[in-house]
Amino acid sequence: MRDLWMAPAVPRPVSLPAPAPAEPARRPGGRWAVRLLVAVLLAQMAFAMVTTAVRQTPTIDEPVYVGAGAQYVHEHRLRHNPEHPPLGKLVIGAGVALADPHLDPAFAGDQGQSGRHLLYESGNDPWRLMLWARLPVIALTLSFGLVVFAFARELAGPVAGSAALALYCFSPDVIAHGSLATLDVPAAGFVLTSAWLVWRARRRPRLYVPLAGVALGAALATKMSTLPAVPVLMALAAVSVWKASGGRRYRALGAAGSVALAAVAVVWVTYLMVDPRLRWFPEQHVPVVHGLRGLLVRLLPFPEAYRDGMRVQFGLENRPWQGFLFGRLYDGSLWYYLPAALLVKTPLGTLALWAAGAAAVVAVRRLRPAAPYVLAAPLVLLAAAMQGARDFGTRYAVFLPLFLAVAAGCVLLVRRRWVSVGVAVLATLAAVSSARAYPYYLPYSNEAFGGPGRTRQWLHDSNVDWGQDLGRLADRLRDRYPGERVWLVYKGSGVPSFYGIEASDPRRVPVHAVRGLLVVSDSAAAKASGRLAELIGGSRPVDDVGHSITVYRR
Repeated sequence: MRDLWMAPAVPRPVSLPAPAPAEPARRPGGRWAVRLLVAVLLAQMAFAMVTTAVRQTPTIDEPVYVGAGAQYVHEHRLRHNPEHPPLGKLVIGAGVALADPHLDPAFAGDQGQSGRHLLYESGNDPWRLMLWARLPVIALTLSFGLVVFAFARELAGPVAGSAALALYCFSPDVIAHGSLATLDVPAAGFVLTSAWLVWRARRRPRLYVPLAGVALGAALATKMSTLPAVPVLMALAAVSVWKASGGRRYRALGAAGSVALAAVAVVWVTYLMVDPRLRWFPEQHVPVVHGLRGLLVRLLPFPEAYRDGMRVQFGLENRPWQGFLFGRLYDGSLWYYLPAALLVKTPLGTLALWAAGAAAVVAVRRLRPAAPYVLAAPLVLLAAAMQGARDFGTRYAVFLPLFLAVAAGCVLLVRRRWVSVGVAVLATLAAVSSARAYPYYLPYSNEAFGGPGRTRQWLHDSNVDWGQDLGRLADRLRDRYPGERVWLVYKGSGVPSFYGIEASDPRRVPVHAVRGLLVVSDSAAAKASGRLAELIGGSRPVDDVGHSITVYRR
């Protein structure tokens, strides 16, 4: 039976931006030049991510995802980490499976202990295992670059697509988090893919509306923080089909429903892939959620494990977290934290192009129909993230570099002589700023804030130090400080002794007993109080490891 909302694939040129009349890529050989540029940009991004991933030790969240992913793939049990749905961890787990690790199904620790046990206590090589866990996320990150290119090219031509891809490929945040076995970039990329497919549905709704629902479902099955994008993308699907069908409302409503149904189906399929019997026995505390939040959780058409994960997330939001912004430690959260952190951690050229792109999408007549598709979802997601209680990093807004790269490419539709030159100059400045940070993308900050070496003065946690430089610290101590007494305050999930670091905790002895090298993770230093603050205050900084760990001498 044919769906009521289906419409013949009839173009609506009145509502769509016309192609640029004289794009260089339309000349003979121009298409190959664009393809070569795309390949070069993605190749340099792949090089940056892989070489970064090879040198970084596990960040705070990665062992949890690696352990849960291995459990999902090998044991088919929904046991750990319910606060995030399984899809991203299944992707990570596929990489872990290719590494053929030794597993210990009898281990009964919690989700954090399970990951560390797999990496450090089961006879596996954590360097090799972490690289294989990260490679599938790297591959996904590269594929989302193609979506950025395709989206911008359809809106403003192949040169615009290339400019958008350049901003994406040189985004320090995307490179940093796209090279880790985490969920932020995959979730953001699936939302972008859904928005792009909904835009394409204006021409071929029968094909692209279901695909948009699948992509949205993949986002929901990766991170629950993407839920605010659901009504936005449903509404955009309705608009697309309404345009394509000549204003037939029932088809528009059918499109919105189809996107929602496809998304819900993907979430269910993801859980069934882990355990076809959907057995769910939570091994961690699941808080009781009351009020509107509790009603929302009960109404979600998802498996019980998903709904319990939502309850865990709401419980985390109620904890008394601390934040650190512009050198100030504070309790709770600040509504402007994410915009301020993005101001620090985004290249200056990129910031200028983001602003120009958003303005162009709204102001240029030929681009206005695309404005909701490019800007609505990231704005809603950003507004939701700004209300969160955890001021831990720009990774909570990593969808912005994806969507705003598309918008930035559209600046080239502004017909002014200086626009092309300006875009080229700003994109080059952004690329140079990003390349200068290699291979320390996680602690990146732009030149206005002093670069990666000074990020610790403004921000903390995953903006600077997420535990990624334990291996580099081991090399530094061995090469420059052999035989010296080491006191270590490390904030991360790695095991120092595995890397050959023999150190004691300076907080467990009197201050006067701490002599030699005091090594402190910058995230711990940002929140230092009491004895640790006294120790740092009485020490002299002598070295810096990866712009995330400071070595002091006492």
